[in-house]
Amino acid sequence: MDRQGAGVRGNLSAAPTAWGSDQMQARIRRRYRQERNFKAMGILALMIAAGFLVFLMVTVIGSGWNSFRQTQVLVPVTFEAERLGITPEQARADPRALSRANFQGVLSDSVERRFGDDAALVSDGAWLALRKAVEADPALIGTTKEMWLIATSNIDQLSKRQIDLDADETNRPVNDVEIAAWGRLKAEGKLRTVLNMTFLTSADSVDPELAGIWGALKGSFLTLVVTLAISFPVGVLAAIYLEEFAAKNRWTDIVEVSINNLAAVPSIIFGLLGLSVFLNTMNMPRSAPVVGGLTLALMTLPVIVIASRAAIKAVPPSIRDAALGIGASRVQVVFHHVLPLALPGMLTGTILGMARALGETAPLLMIGMRAFLTSVPQGLTQPATALPVQIFIWSDNVSRGFVEKTSGAIIVLLVFLLTINSLAIYLRNRFEVRW
Repeated sequence: MDRQGAGVRGNLSAAPTAWGSDQMQARIRRRYRQERNFKAMGILALMIAAGFLVFLMVTVIGSGWNSFRQTQVLVPVTFEAERLGITPEQARADPRALSRANFQGVLSDSVERRFGDDAALVSDGAWLALRKAVEADPALIGTTKEMWLIATSNIDQLSKRQIDLDADETNRPVNDVEIAAWGRLKAEGKLRTVLNMTFLTSADSVDPELAGIWGALKGSFLTLVVTLAISFPVGVLAAIYLEEFAAKNRWTDIVEVSINNLAAVPSIIFGLLGLSVFLNTMNMPRSAPVVGGLTLALMTLPVIVIASRAAIKAVPPSIRDAALGIGASRVQVVFHHVLPLALPGMLTGTILGMARALGETAPLLMIGMRAFLTSVPQGLTQPATALPVQIFIWSDNVSRGFVEKTSGAIIVLLVFLLTINSLAIYLRNRFEVRW
């Protein structure tokens, strides 16, 4: 061995690398040039991705920020007891009698008395504000009060400068009468723009100025609650069994391959499965969050299993050996030592899977969660829609007022997704363990 080592050292010393030669210097320059090119391509790719992201955010925010603003018209409303069909005493004695009062007629008379009937200036749904005011103060019956009421979509679009007034009348969604009425109200100070609480607290509507996102947002929340309640415990337990207890044989190999394949199946396939099993076979309620949650749980389950198995594998074997060495059982090793250390990775994978489920539309369309609903769902079995489905429905509406509503709903969805992803990053950094 000494002779061989001496021979090798002699050969190396006899033929040293000629770092100063022209050939070697050319190779070094070529290597540095390749590294600079690779770094430049990485920076270029990053700039392209950032550019697309900035373009998306500017486009969506530029189109949707107006959906958070609402135009209102100042109208003197006369609450005639005869027109309402109810007296102040009746309203105080039986508040349910207000549901039978003719607030639509009072609104129509007040608007016509103030503006005439040449142009539609106040939304047809503004009568709800009148009923709410009388519910708070029945003494308003028989009096006149100036109230700020929701303007129609056309007046709202004019106030937000969303309509080109120089275009030909045939190409404008508003007529000259509405433009003249809008100009007169603006000059008189009878218009104002405020935060659009209707958009944030209401459900869907056929009128753009009355449409809101809260119904769809609550439907998404209820759906995700069901998804999390089913997919997380089942996925974590399946990962623990496959990684810690299952024997390594052909059966477990088939299960692992099937789980990996299910994670790549298109989401619409899970929608067809939910339609066939939960609706047609089990006769569960259509358009309900419980059905949507079950369908999305099937879609999210493989992702959670894969992420949980990866988190369990990341726990060093020495943890298991130490616990077994002091007499812990196999179950105690897993649930008292391995699982707490793997939980941060499991939670991160679960939250990212839930974020994916939040943005899915195709499975929910297949199970009927695209119904037109004007009320906010109150339970898991009541009809509901989801935020992505609501965006899809509004984007297919021909009314110009729904264009900004669509972008506004996308902004809400992006904020929801960013919140979930930020939570995943926080949990990962908060509970991450380094060995």
